[in-house]
Amino acid sequence: MNSLANYIFFLILTLFCSRKCVINLSCVAAITSMKPGDELNHSQLLESEGDPRDKKLWVANRNTPILNNSGLLTIDSTGILKITSGGKTVVNIAPPLLTGSLIARLEDSGNFVLQDETRNSTLWQSFDHPTDSLLPGMKLGYNLTTKQNWTLTSWLNIYTPASGAFTLSLESVQDAFQLVIRRRGGVYWTSGSWRNQGFPFLANLNDSFNRYHYNPSLVSEKDGVFVQFDAPEGSFPSFEFSSYGAIIGGGEDSRIYALYNEFCYGYESDDGCVSTQLPKCRKDGDKFMEKSAYFTDRSYSSYYYDNASISLGDCMHKCWEDCNYVAFATSSAETGCIIWSGNGEFQVDESGNAVKKYVLVSSKSSKRKQKTWTWIVIVIPLLISGFIFYIIMKRCKLQVEKEKEEEYIRELKASDSFNNTNLREEDGREVHNLKIYSFGFILAATNNFSSENKLGEGGFGPVYKGKFPEGREVTVKRLSRTSGQGLVEFKNELVLIAKVQHTNLVRVIGCCIHGDEKMLIYEYMRNKSLDFFLFDPERKKLVDWQKRFDIIEGIAQGLLYLHKYSRTRVIHRDLKASNVLLDENMNPKIADFGLARIFKQNETEAVTRRVVGTYGYMAPEFAMEGAFSIKSDVFSFGVLMLEIAWELWKEGCALELKDPALGDVCDTKLLLRVIHVGLLCVQEGAADRPTMSDIISMLGNESMAMPPAKQPAFFTGRNEAESNSSAEQCSVNDLSITVLEAR
Repeated sequence: MNSLANYIFFLILTLFCSRKCVINLSCVAAITSMKPGDELNHSQLLESEGDPRDKKLWVANRNTPILNNSGLLTIDSTGILKITSGGKTVVNIAPPLLTGSLIARLEDSGNFVLQDETRNSTLWQSFDHPTDSLLPGMKLGYNLTTKQNWTLTSWLNIYTPASGAFTLSLESVQDAFQLVIRRRGGVYWTSGSWRNQGFPFLANLNDSFNRYHYNPSLVSEKDGVFVQFDAPEGSFPSFEFSSYGAIIGGGEDSRIYALYNEFCYGYESDDGCVSTQLPKCRKDGDKFMEKSAYFTDRSYSSYYYDNASISLGDCMHKCWEDCNYVAFATSSAETGCIIWSGNGEFQVDESGNAVKKYVLVSSKSSKRKQKTWTWIVIVIPLLISGFIFYIIMKRCKLQVEKEKEEEYIRELKASDSFNNTNLREEDGREVHNLKIYSFGFILAATNNFSSENKLGEGGFGPVYKGKFPEGREVTVKRLSRTSGQGLVEFKNELVLIAKVQHTNLVRVIGCCIHGDEKMLIYEYMRNKSLDFFLFDPERKKLVDWQKRFDIIEGIAQGLLYLHKYSRTRVIHRDLKASNVLLDENMNPKIADFGLARIFKQNETEAVTRRVVGTYGYMAPEFAMEGAFSIKSDVFSFGVLMLEIAWELWKEGCALELKDPALGDVCDTKLLLRVIHVGLLCVQEGAADRPTMSDIISMLGNESMAMPPAKQPAFFTGRNEAESNSSAEQCSVNDLSITVLEAR
């Protein structure tokens, strides 16, 4: 049998802790770069700076070996980076890249790159095509747009770089991201869900005894998510993915970080191994141990499986699944399997002359000294008791948190406002017309609520941008424990939004309830809020008159739906520029329903002792007397349209209100109509204000006659004859209504 170990592979990247990278194995002649037409043979090196160490970390043609020394690495005239043998192409490493001046280099980071030297841009890099090693700066994850999947694949054995039985990838498991080892496609080991800057079963990456402190990070981008790690200055470690599926430190580091026991058997899960159904003859504690031993049972027999594509992990699986087998080994070339059957009784060969093999050892039949048993009898019960106490306390804590969540969900379900609506939990259980996401899922989507993803902060709490695994962008509003708003507003918004759906209302996708954490998840609005444009000297120039009028109409349509056409009549009570969001096409969407109130269809007005909202936009009857109705929203809508002073209109100078940023491309007649409608909306008396139906008619019908505007409510007195033009007066509720000035 020809062994793959005797084949010639182009080891395009051989990385060392001293930051030395070379190509191939020999050291005769070295070059620092390659251009189209250059060739690299088996006796040459492509190197970076530093001192060499013989450690192979990347192989270009791992599954297409060359049987002799005729292999060449070259960039041909079409810009293809490839390996040839005897004039024939063995493998194309990079596609044709006919742009600028091509050059291939091996960087000190260990990245083999093909660059456009003229533009100093990288066109292809080996970091995007990992084999079995992860270096600082490399990615392990996926990009949904480019379909790039950064996955490690083990060598077939310690001698042969051909693809082995195991893969290591980043996957979304139970709403959270985990590293997953698969054996021939089946899940073999998982790292546990990412939390607190690490994975539970890879916690020793950053422990105090590890001088490397890899500092792994989970990065969520627009198009995907990936894991990468850093390394301290002066060292250059790496992760190696072994041929039997273990994660091992490379370079100067040689610690085992995952799969300490070499194999997963299916009955353990405390180290990340995935529990599976055991074969009928195997039990907890059974395992294979490598020993130099011979069998004492003369009836034993051995079988040889001559298959060059079978690795050590495949041999273990074959022997574990078949109850007749008690030991296994690979050939001297580390391929194929030798498997023994019999009763499993063996004798260790102290001389070491017997063939080394993995022998099945049962915890039940192992012989132990009496002293060991004495310690076990004493220590094990104590450990078990402590472990049971820990588990009980942990479960109690989880149960308390779960009961809090369920109690809160029950409150939501019991709300009168939830008639004929549904909240739907992530696992599929019906809890209403929205999804309830897990805390871990939201952590991953927001990159652990990173400062880079923070969009701002309001009365409710901080707001973050998030991205779901499928690429969907969302906005996450997190309830702050110091917020003036709280559970009432959270419940109000969640309950209400389940019943209203309109193109000019922002949509709530779901929520997250985890202990004291309360979060709302909205659709993402790319252009932020209306005030972001209106009150900035430069950005307001981007919003021309037509777009402003479209925004006014859109807000009016949203309010009309809330007041008249939704299943329940809704008063927003906090309409203002910062609560009008703009999508990618600048279409307006009314947001923030935490202070909204639901009216029955026959209700027209209500009174509250709790006056809430933003005073500059608040109707006087609401601010002073707590009385609110649909006309309260009309008043706020008028302020939103105007942001101006009364005197300019009264003196016939209304055109002076025009935003200079509009220039001469403004429809003057329509502008005057908008100002007129805005002034009608801010009449002091609620009865004098038009309804949203009237407003939409007046804005859309130029021939419609409009009533004259009275003095707007810029003061708190109820008798105009006794009022003066002072800017501020005290109300009966110790609140104040301030004259509005254009900003």
